Amino acid sequence: MRYNVAQLIKGPTGAERRFDLIEEIRDLEQDLEPLSPLEGSIALMRTSQGILVTGKLRTRLRMPCRRCLEPADVDVELDLEEEFLPVARIANAPVDDVPEEEYDEALLIDEHHMLDLREVIRQGLWLAAPSQVLCRPDCAGLCPVCGENHNLKECHCDEVILDPRWVDLQALLLDESD
Repeated sequence: MRYNVAQLIKGPTGAERRFDLIEEIRDLEQDLEPLSPLEGSIALMRTSQGILVTGKLRTRLRMPCRRCLEPADVDVELDLEEEFLPVARIANAPVDDVPEEEYDEALLIDEHHMLDLREVIRQGLWLAAPSQVLCRPDCAGLCPVCGENHNLKECHCDEVILDPRWVDLQALLLDESD
């Protein structure tokens, strides 16, 4: 996911290169578990300041179910739109430009004119991944007492843990039923 953009940087504003991307991302992030390669297309376009990267990418990730913690597979689509700036331009930036300390290092084109998408894609996958995944729509979850997975078997816990803040209300319900 590294692209040499030397010729594109020398080109006129609006010059563009398109690429089809099929990339293994298993080593991208230890907490993300991709099941398929990252696929899609990207466009690199010369802007007045750097290179604008746009694209639509997709992959399949394995994530824990929010109810039972079993693995669940989800399809993720990532829309890219980031402008990368060359390091050389930043060093020679006019005084009224953004200070060098405020540039995001993930969005810099190195001194060898290499544009690296790995960090942008890693962050984008975290943002594009759903925050609450279910292994199946009717997931029964875990028992709050013993931790048994109700999808696999029912537990025989009689005791329901009641939040101490609700004890007085529970007493009212019991009085009403008598």
